[in-house]
Amino acid sequence: MNPYLEILRPGNAIMAVIAIFLMAVISGKFTLEALMAAVVVFVVTGAGNSINDYFDHKIDAINKPERPIPSGRISLKTALIYSISLFVLGIILAFLINLLLGIIALLSSILMVFYARDLKTKCLIGNLSISFLTGLCFVFGGIAVNEILVSIYLGFFAFLMTMAREIVKDMEDVEGDKLEGAATLPILHGMRISSVLAAIFMILASVGSPLLYFMGIFSIFYLPVLCLAIVIFLYCAISILKDQSSENAGKVSKRIKLGMTITFVAFAVGSPFLATLL
Repeated sequence: MNPYLEILRPGNAIMAVIAIFLMAVISGKFTLEALMAAVVVFVVTGAGNSINDYFDHKIDAINKPERPIPSGRISLKTALIYSISLFVLGIILAFLINLLLGIIALLSSILMVFYARDLKTKCLIGNLSISFLTGLCFVFGGIAVNEILVSIYLGFFAFLMTMAREIVKDMEDVEGDKLEGAATLPILHGMRISSVLAAIFMILASVGSPLLYFMGIFSIFYLPVLCLAIVIFLYCAISILKDQSSENAGKVSKRIKLGMTITFVAFAVGSPFLATLL
């Protein structure tokens, strides 16, 4: 993959964009504002991933040596300039949609920089920051299509699922983080406590997500697809409680991401707009 695309981690950026498209599907409003919001989220998320690699190049040399910076395919200076340019572009585009989205894009960009530079290595604070930003993608899309209340509900469950994955990812990267002096949850309080907290977030998301149907946000088509995601989350919770090794944490992290993807499919399938078509 081209290193300038790879450093954006397009898979993660597209996951963020999906939140915007989901809000468009749920509201049935496929507008220019929604499309522009999707572009903003992709660009700003990519910039955040890029600046994260800039600050994390020493840790990545141990944990992820194949990434563009530690592998030498992109220099540190170039990565910094690239990241700043993308942030500026995303913020400008957001202000072109409306003032509120511009302010959110600006503040989110600032938070991403602080996360990459300072917050990522702080116990739970970094996890909370990235989970908040993930949930905020839904709210960003909700504002673009004028479906704010529903977007807050979806953002909350995205927050729970992301918190679980973030803690598991810290468990996976514990060795490299120790060498860099990071103060993540697994380092400060151990793998066992980290696994319990990650499992709690997975269980909360699993138990709470069906409420969106009973609240009338989604149709009956939401539940069958959601059940598959719940099975995956509960399996991940059991797996991480049984085996807290870094190797298993890596496997669980990927499964949680799969569960999140299926949950997003459930959001789309259960949307009122698609329900009328079905």
